[in-house]
Amino acid sequence: MGQPFHTAVRDFLDGRIWLRRHTPFPKDIIDRHIQEGFIQTIPGIQTNTTVLNQTHHTCNRCENNDPTRFTTFHCAKCEGTCTYCRKCLKMGRISSCTELILWRGEPVSFSIQHALAWQGTLTSSQQQAADDMIDSTNKGRSHLIHAVCGSGKTEMLFPPIHELLLAGKRVCLAAPRVDVILELEPRLKAAFPETSIEALYGGTELTKQAAQLVLATTHQLYRFRHTFDAVFVDEADAFPYTADQTLRQAVQKAAKPGTPVHYVTATPSEELLSTMKKTGSISTINRRYHGYPLPVPRYETLWNYEKQIKKGKLPQKLIVWTSARLKKREPFLLFFHHIGLMEQALPLLQALDGRIRSVHAAHPDRKEHVQALRNEQLPGLLTTTILERGITIPNIQVAVVGAEQKIFNKGALIQIGGRVGRSVNFPAGDFVLFHNGITYAMDDAKREIERLNEGGIGK
Repeated sequence: MGQPFHTAVRDFLDGRIWLRRHTPFPKDIIDRHIQEGFIQTIPGIQTNTTVLNQTHHTCNRCENNDPTRFTTFHCAKCEGTCTYCRKCLKMGRISSCTELILWRGEPVSFSIQHALAWQGTLTSSQQQAADDMIDSTNKGRSHLIHAVCGSGKTEMLFPPIHELLLAGKRVCLAAPRVDVILELEPRLKAAFPETSIEALYGGTELTKQAAQLVLATTHQLYRFRHTFDAVFVDEADAFPYTADQTLRQAVQKAAKPGTPVHYVTATPSEELLSTMKKTGSISTINRRYHGYPLPVPRYETLWNYEKQIKKGKLPQKLIVWTSARLKKREPFLLFFHHIGLMEQALPLLQALDGRIRSVHAAHPDRKEHVQALRNEQLPGLLTTTILERGITIPNIQVAVVGAEQKIFNKGALIQIGGRVGRSVNFPAGDFVLFHNGITYAMDDAKREIERLNEGGIGK
């Protein structure tokens, strides 16, 4: 007798919570698996009435229960009153009449054969942090690696991930930003060449494999439920993760009950630090892996820069800075606080070099432009804060245009400066804050960087 279920259906659905009508399988196959008990169906929106006769909604995918984030309407599909969740709308609409499906059959069995092909060597402080995280994982305790930009955080994760894989466990490495996932994917695939790895973010094509190591934006974790034996959240302080309670719930929901969620960041929030001190464990690394100090920002006034750019004139200091980078063939990032201003500045900077490009969160060629900068096909990029993290390019030089703007808070400025000097071959570089007035955030970021340099481990 053959397999009672389709292995491809099992491999795709195991650990996922999915819209029934959006499965990549024929309807009759899904229907049969439901009838035979391999797949469970649940309503998209769970609606209950309280003792005070008030209606209470919960989204079964993202677990949102905020009454202000639901909309009730007349549904043409079910021909009745229906409610949908606005919180996870970008992942596909979930309504009262939506059917979600979960795998309830035999689970996937994962390999215990995994090579760690990374040829580098961890420093003593990196190895201690990796060992501490392994210990926390074994004890089912959350762990935070609080390590400066360029300290080798990804490499510190290799030993704990490898140990989990060797035990046949399923692992997720999540991050709030697509750019971080794009940066991590080739590095993880090179480090674990025998491991089934899948990267999930908006726009990726679905595969039907059951990847043992999943790289995903935190939004993608809405689609998982009690799946992973450990979840590592990289850049745990990044927007929108810190500002969105349901994203944090999604991460917890994606982990199996009682299994740890670990965090890695250079700029943890006070809330995360407080929580980890009470309920978890923390490893702190104040020095980059190559031992050189973090770049300290320098301030440059750029009076009335917005008026000048809007009038079609590039401020002289920007011309001088950009021309110097072009002459020395140093790749660069120019950060702007507003897409409109950045796009007005682009043709003015392209007059210096026509290959200069701009990127922002919704830019259709964002991925391609960043890769072109890595490949030395572009001299530099204009960018919003979308590239404040998750990008490593040797010898990159960085400038912020309008560092006094609110969006450039202490954490953002530290992360932006962290792009500079990450390579052992280019451990220093220029980090300049062009401003229309110095802010507390600028000074706080500078003081924090200087404090970390003074207290670096190994001094």
